[in-house]
Amino acid sequence: MTDIDLDSGDPPWAEDDAPERDDNTDDMFGAPAAAPVAAVVADLKSAPAPVPVTSPVPVPVEGDGEAYTVLARKYRPRTFEDLIGQEAMVRTLTNAFATGRIAHAFMLTGVRGVGKTTTARLLARALNNETDVIDRPSLELTAFGRHDAAIMAGQHMDVMEMDAASHTGIEGIRDIIESVRYAPVEARYKVYVLDEVHMLSNNAFNALLKTLEEPPPHAKFIFATTEIRKVPVTILSRCQRFDLRRVEPEILVEHLSRIAGKEGMKVEDDALALIARAAEGSVRDGLSLLDQALVQGERGETVKTEVVRDMLGLADRSQTIALFEQIMAGRTPEALESFRTLYGYGADPVQITNDLLEHCHAASVAKMLGPDATRLPADQARTLAALGAAISAGTLSRTWQMLLKALDEVRRAPSPADAVEMAIVRLAYAADLPGPEEALKALQNGEVPGGAGPRGGLGGGSGGGGGGASAQMAPRAAARPSLPDPQTFEATVALIGEKREIALKLDVERYVKPVSFKPGAIVYESGPGAPVGLAQRLAGRLKEWTGRTWLIAANGQGGGETLIEQEKRGRAEERAEVEADPFVTAVMAAFPGAKITDIKALAPAVEMPAIPDDDGDED
Repeated sequence: MTDIDLDSGDPPWAEDDAPERDDNTDDMFGAPAAAPVAAVVADLKSAPAPVPVTSPVPVPVEGDGEAYTVLARKYRPRTFEDLIGQEAMVRTLTNAFATGRIAHAFMLTGVRGVGKTTTARLLARALNNETDVIDRPSLELTAFGRHDAAIMAGQHMDVMEMDAASHTGIEGIRDIIESVRYAPVEARYKVYVLDEVHMLSNNAFNALLKTLEEPPPHAKFIFATTEIRKVPVTILSRCQRFDLRRVEPEILVEHLSRIAGKEGMKVEDDALALIARAAEGSVRDGLSLLDQALVQGERGETVKTEVVRDMLGLADRSQTIALFEQIMAGRTPEALESFRTLYGYGADPVQITNDLLEHCHAASVAKMLGPDATRLPADQARTLAALGAAISAGTLSRTWQMLLKALDEVRRAPSPADAVEMAIVRLAYAADLPGPEEALKALQNGEVPGGAGPRGGLGGGSGGGGGGASAQMAPRAAARPSLPDPQTFEATVALIGEKREIALKLDVERYVKPVSFKPGAIVYESGPGAPVGLAQRLAGRLKEWTGRTWLIAANGQGGGETLIEQEKRGRAEERAEVEADPFVTAVMAAFPGAKITDIKALAPAVEMPAIPDDDGDED
């Protein structure tokens, strides 16, 4: 039985007469009985005023146990103006919203980190833009929008975000189809954001087709994907597509520099360029790497390029360019030593191989479009342009294919460093191999292609010709003996004269303005009217005479005088010195109208032998 009145009609917990606590019962945890409420109020009225606390309250400092917000989230774009590198998309959307021609479905595609999810949330805000002065879809986003905070936080009830990678089946799409029929609760549109939409199954795509083709007027769809080719064409045809571009390195460098300044840090420009290069056009990756770089230095100090390079595990680009030059020149021992030095400093073999691929591409592009097309610093662009000018397009294409194969080998090899060294040996050996035309000509002349000598001669069992260390150590054909490398530019011109290449010698003396010279490499500025192919002619002749590959580039800047200009200047200085001689001046004054037509140096006087005196001879 129970003491509760069952006829009262009220639930048991609505009894007001039941005491909440027996005053005569101690607290179960041993605490004393609570004082009556009236007594507590009276005590508070009679208590003296509290003394203000004068001790400073510690202010939480970021990093002292507080949750740190990474730069990629802290500086996430809040408006369309904050999006960098996507001007074409912003311009199209601005015109569409201004004219009211707003699509019912958007497809955003691009590589990771370019802002697909951020753009989707900004689009959701723009569709539901509502402030005191704006009550229509508009891209003029402000921080005071009614729905902005909830949408950017992903908590708005009318903006549904779904990760298609986690909901690949048809169940999630059924939920969307069911809810899309109902009007929005408080916003203007119901917006459905599906990230990584290419992960949906075929059944899910098919279930979405009808709704996507004829959606209700209050529903909008925004899809984002990194694999646009995996999205069915039937879905793509029902969406307005925007391809978010990779952010250019120079734009990303400026963006990273601004953010580093806001964080009170300084980073060297070359270090920011390394970060932008490693980010590969991804803003999020760039900010993540910048986050990692900023902790490398103390506040107020500049983060050095060397520190960032060590952090990224990258090799110095100038050193890898020198390695590429050594490989293409067939200098195998030097190339192997350079690689081992880079590897000893911690450079990743895969990254070194990737750098060599980039250098091969840059040299090929510079050969066709000039140094500015490489988007590299001026000195590096000139070096690679010089390499491209000295190497044939066929050789560069063959090198590219060999490097691609080497990259796959380096990734799969048990020892990546050993794989790179074997690739260097193979590349340096093949760098001096003749092209198809040269090989055919050698075969027609009865020679072994590659310059190993005539058939049946020395080296017949060595496995072919080629460059690199093998070609340097192998005996050369008697018909083409190798000569010592000239050590100066003047010695090179003298060698051309000794070989009686008069036309080539005159062209070199007349049009070549040397910039730099070292045995095996000449960079010069070409004079006006220089014949086409002068660099190739000179490189071919020097290779034939010395037995090694010469890298000769005609696109250097800041060259000196040509040999003919030097000769003319020398003659002018000599003439001025003669005309200033007092004796010559007196002669010219004594014979008015006389002219100096030519100046010749007299041969030194030869002392005649003394004639013996005949006085002492006997008759």
